[in-house]
Amino acid sequence: MVEVREMSEKGAKELLQNYLVNLDLTEHQLDTETLLVQLTCLPLAIVQAAAYINENQITPANYLSLLDDQEDEVIDLLSDEFEDAGRYRNIKNPVATTWLISFEQIRHRDPLAADYLSFMACVDPKDIPLSLLPAGLSQKKEMDAIGTLNAYSFIIRRPADLSVDLHRLVHLAVRNWLKKKGSLMYWAIKATERLGKVFPDNDHKNRRMWRTYLAHAHYTLRYNGIDSDVIERTGLLWKFATCLYSDGRYNEAEKAFSQVVETKTRVLGEEHPDTLTSITSLASTYWNQGRWKKAEELEMQVLETRKKVLGEEHPDTLICVGNLASTFCVEGRWKEAEELFVQVRETCCRVLGSEHPDTLTSMNNLASTYWNQGRWKEAEELDVLVIETRKRVLGEEHPDTLTSMANLASTYTNQGRWKEAEELQATELKICLKVLGEEHPSTLASMAALATVLLYLGKYEAAEEMSRQALGKREKTLGKEHPDTLTSVSNLALVLRYQGKYEAAEEMNRQVLEKREKKLGKEHPETLSSMSSLAEVLLDQGKDKVAEEMNRQALEGRKKALGEEHPHTLTSMSILALVLQSQGKFREAEEMSQRALERREKVLGKEHPDTLSSVYCLASLLHQQQKHKDALALYERASSGYERSLGLEHPTTVLYARQYSTLMREVQEMQEMQETQETYHSQGSLHLPENVQAAQNC
Repeated sequence: MVEVREMSEKGAKELLQNYLVNLDLTEHQLDTETLLVQLTCLPLAIVQAAAYINENQITPANYLSLLDDQEDEVIDLLSDEFEDAGRYRNIKNPVATTWLISFEQIRHRDPLAADYLSFMACVDPKDIPLSLLPAGLSQKKEMDAIGTLNAYSFIIRRPADLSVDLHRLVHLAVRNWLKKKGSLMYWAIKATERLGKVFPDNDHKNRRMWRTYLAHAHYTLRYNGIDSDVIERTGLLWKFATCLYSDGRYNEAEKAFSQVVETKTRVLGEEHPDTLTSITSLASTYWNQGRWKKAEELEMQVLETRKKVLGEEHPDTLICVGNLASTFCVEGRWKEAEELFVQVRETCCRVLGSEHPDTLTSMNNLASTYWNQGRWKEAEELDVLVIETRKRVLGEEHPDTLTSMANLASTYTNQGRWKEAEELQATELKICLKVLGEEHPSTLASMAALATVLLYLGKYEAAEEMSRQALGKREKTLGKEHPDTLTSVSNLALVLRYQGKYEAAEEMNRQVLEKREKKLGKEHPETLSSMSSLAEVLLDQGKDKVAEEMNRQALEGRKKALGEEHPHTLTSMSILALVLQSQGKFREAEEMSQRALERREKVLGKEHPDTLSSVYCLASLLHQQQKHKDALALYERASSGYERSLGLEHPTTVLYARQYSTLMREVQEMQEMQETQETYHSQGSLHLPENVQAAQNC
């Protein structure tokens, strides 16, 4: 239902006077008041009446006669869906009546204007681009037609005169009139055909244009009920779906792709290339929704058919292999994914060339697989190669280039190169906001990644603010159960933990763990990551026993799923060493801490923040056991390492430096006591000062 609020008599009269060109016409007070009563003081009806009076230079009395001449039956039909039943029981609907009077005049004087109005009734009434309207006999006639509609207040021109709005009630009245005349289907088909011609493909350069047309395609496909021309409708539906997908509107894209698949399967058959392409797009949509099992089923189906119909080295077949490998990757099946990606890359290079977009995509995907396996040096080499080529071939603002920038920034983050990561991630986010918009999934992924880098750099408040922002928008656009949303919850929990908000962090980690276990299974790498995060925050709260049990489970799972030297496995090993230390199991803790440090030095390098963290933890353990000499050397290494890479003001640098200074003072005090003791012994004294006695008893 559409409601239009009535004005007061005074307000209605002022509105009429504002719109009338000749104010002398309102001097006949009785006629003016009668007209406003007939129009029930509705703003839209008053504006339309004034426009007609101006255009035809008649009086309010003349217009009253026109109102009386309109047939009740026609007005009732035009008023369908306008408002509450019975509102105009004793009078004619003023909006429908004033519209009909003006429309009949336009039909006779400017047929193209009437055609434009009929066309507009079959698209969304808001922000109708002038470029969407059918061509007239000349540009002058087109401009005159728009001028006529504007003069009669049927449309409102938007700034720059590139698009117009049609009032919702006018839109309804025109549709009802077209139904009455039996011509709604004709104009609906016209609208579909026209949209099919002007609607661009989903190339990112066309993003601004397709966003202008999306609402109109949606209206035409949803409300016009066209079944006569399947090819035209399906062609528009395909463009509509691909643009929704490119804009990250996956739930809407899924519905559209499903309709395309159903129609193409019925009309063209299951093995037609167009049918297979539409199924591939539907599978990709499932993938981006986090529905990986459904995606895998469709990908396997299409891959087998394409191998049979097109051959194993056809570009479309290679795309299928790459898509299936991507699904294996998110399912944690990284070795299988790597084998497929290597195969696709080699074939693409040979068949398509090293700079073909499909080849670059295969290289990008292979780099992501290396990244997931903790092979960050190999990932970086591929990332750098792909990003340089994509910038040159596609441009810096192309979505594929942005993906490469995000991947390289993520690699820098995992390598502990946080300042470089921050700079690159901030640049990528800025371009994403400009090109894709605030709520695009890629923009939100960039925001979440930058928040994590800010956290590692010790910028806790900024990290929390950005993490909450990314989480809120992901919940809105992707849903609370989407894998990316769960990642945001986990990231926010980490930010809270760093700030000592342990209870809130624990609750969030429990939620994520529960959902990941249910959705992904207990052995999926992401589930194990949640388990490890929860174990850490439990340890922070002194819940040693539960933390140990959970971390041992995470460690064994990671050894099995990732391997003994994967960075995530080494993280679990380091956490377990801390748990054992807190329980006073120093020998076992020291062995595990030493092992974690040696492997991190080998895998990550001696200057990586995780390696320095292991150095610090081992130093703390040795310090607690009074092994001051070894502890002092390790504290100094950790402190100077962080100072070199992150600066003096980073919270971790401050912590490490403080511990180093504390132990230095303790050692100096011990040395002074030792010297005092030796002095007394050399003097033959049997009575030592109390503070030296206390030191001996430590």
